[in-house]
Amino acid sequence: MILVCGGLADGVTELVCARLADCGYPYRLLDLGNYPAGFQVNWRWLPSGPKGYITSPQWKLDLEEISGVYIRYLGPEGRVTLPEIKASSAPAMYHEYDTGLMVLLEDLPCLVVNRLGGGWSNNSKPYQSLIVRQCGLMTPSTLVTNDPQAAYRFYESCQGEVIYKSLSGIRSIVRRLGTDQLTRLSLLRHGPAQFQAFIPGDNVRVHTVGDQVFATRVRSAAVDYRYVRKEGLDVNMEATSLPPVVEQSCLRLARHLDLPFAGIDLKESPNGDYYCFEINPSPGFLYYEKHSRQPISLALADLLRDGFTGSVERCTADCSSETGVR
Repeated sequence: MILVCGGLADGVTELVCARLADCGYPYRLLDLGNYPAGFQVNWRWLPSGPKGYITSPQWKLDLEEISGVYIRYLGPEGRVTLPEIKASSAPAMYHEYDTGLMVLLEDLPCLVVNRLGGGWSNNSKPYQSLIVRQCGLMTPSTLVTNDPQAAYRFYESCQGEVIYKSLSGIRSIVRRLGTDQLTRLSLLRHGPAQFQAFIPGDNVRVHTVGDQVFATRVRSAAVDYRYVRKEGLDVNMEATSLPPVVEQSCLRLARHLDLPFAGIDLKESPNGDYYCFEINPSPGFLYYEKHSRQPISLALADLLRDGFTGSVERCTADCSSETGVR
């Protein structure tokens, strides 16, 4: 039995559940949007691993029955606050609930997509870039600093072609470093930022699912194509292929970080070089599946059913159906 931990208000979790149902793969949903209300998680540790069960008003699932787990944790905005919990206490209370569940899921002997440990590098982009390079992918020339003069020298060395973004796993909008930002460089002393040489070319989003690779070419004039609407620009996506050496490096990176399912952000320069910006341990793949029509959710469903054995039997459900693409 597959266990899905997430909230149906999240489109990615909804797609995973729909795909599992479409393929006829049995699953249970632990709805984190309402958890812990209506759920009971009870277990104890034995030398062989955790033993116990999870119940909802509709079902009971022994931990030994779980063959695969898909997790997509929610932020505070995705939770329904229980009436008996004060709003001021809610963040701490839900942190306790989630921590208990996380500890259990981390220790299950089955495939878990993904365990928390695989995503720790996402909290430090400079550290993650070291791992990226170790796995054979190039990264842009980068400067992390809170020194305004160092930032300006980097800007000049890159002929003014520089972007800046967050150092951590907290989402930020990638922007060009322009005249307006240069006038505010003195504020940099209050906290460091990450600057990178701007790489022209097409973005390529890669999803690794076990031993499979799905690459989506993204064409847009926007610096950060995730926010094209804010800039009044367009984005075009299509399935693409990668050079074998780049594909193998992406698989090597995902395996090195123990991520059976990962989203890797690349960019292909005009001369055919591939640069890696980051690896996402909980990719919002619905956006890419919808626009590229690639069967990412099918591959994920097969992976959850069969585990990461290096070869899985493929579900034959139609990924272009309304069930699979929302």
